[in-house]
Formats: sequence, C-alpha cells, structure tokens
Amino acid sequence: MAHSHSDTPRPFIALKIAIMTVSDTRTMADDKSGQLLVDRLQAAGHRLADRAIVRDDVDMIQTQAKAWIADEEVDVIISTGGTGFTGRDVTPEAMTPLFDKQMDGFSWLFHKISLETIGTSTIQSRATAGLAGTTFIFCIPGSSGACKDAWDGIFAPQLDYRHSPCNFVEIMPRLDEHLKREKARS
Repeated sequence: MAHSHSDTPRPFIALKIAIMTVSDTRTMADDKSGQLLVDRLQAAGHRLADRAIVRDDVDMIQTQAKAWIADEEVDVIISTGGTGFTGRDVTPEAMTPLFDKQMDGFSWLFHKISLETIGTSTIQSRATAGLAGTTFIFCIPGSSGACKDAWDGIFAPQLDYRHSPCNFVEIMPRLDEHLKREKARS
C-alpha cells in the first residue's frame, strides 16, 4: 500500500501483543526474556494482551497459540524459546503448522541482525514467523540478547504505524480479505 509522505505525522496505533515463553524451567519470577519483551512493548506504547509460560511441548504450545489466534484481543504473538536444535526445542514444529502464510524474510533479517551481536552462533537459531488468520506470530530464541535484537531491530519499527515506507500495522485491516471474499461468494 503506497502512501504519501505528507507533513502530517501518522498517529501511533497501540497493538495488543501476547508473550509466550517456551520453557520447561522458567517461572514468571525468573523469565528475563519474557519480561524484557513486556518492558519493551509497553515502553513503545503497546498493550500486553496476555503472557504465558508454556512447556516445550507441541500440543501445549499449539493450544495456547490457538487460543490467542482466536482472541480478537490479540494482534501479535511473540514466543521466546524453543527455537534451537536440542531434543526439547519444538517451537517451530508447533507454530509453523498454524501459519496461513510463512514470513520468510523474518528469519533472514533476524539472523542478519543477530550476526552483528553474536557472530556465527546465530546459525543455532531456527527463528521463524508467519501469519495465522489475522494474527502475526514471531518465534525467537529464549536468550534476552535475542529478544533485544528482535525487538529493537524488527518489532519496534515494523509494529509502529508511523514507520515508513511500510509496516505491519498498515496492512492489518486487509489481512482477512480472502476470508471476506469467501464469505461473499457463499
């Protein structure tokens, strides 16, 4: 969607963001990564829609994600943790089947940003993202450094309606066009 770059600034639009920490060991008291994301989203002016700690289990991750996808009070889901290669790391396996559309550029951009901070160790992440219905889902590693990189480098600009030349917020009203067309046909 092209828009003119007039002198009139766009208003900020607060999104409702849910944070899922995927971990078998973390609690709300020691979940530094989840708290970092909450602090950053609130400092940016967004609203915490919900927050959960979910075990490294495909069914449990999907159950929580599906509940948030169905909830009109959730625009974005950010999960942290479970994106590595160990036997318990199953976040991509849980989330990608829920995607209607895969966001291929997210992984590339995350790794490009991460390369600057942790070097080749970024290769050990299977960060991924996609769209499920009208809900954006981002899956990032569980380290607070990865959460900082993803928020500062990707989420802060792309979840801000004022960001030019384009951002996720401006396309949100059109994410369900295909569903509306289906309904009109039937």
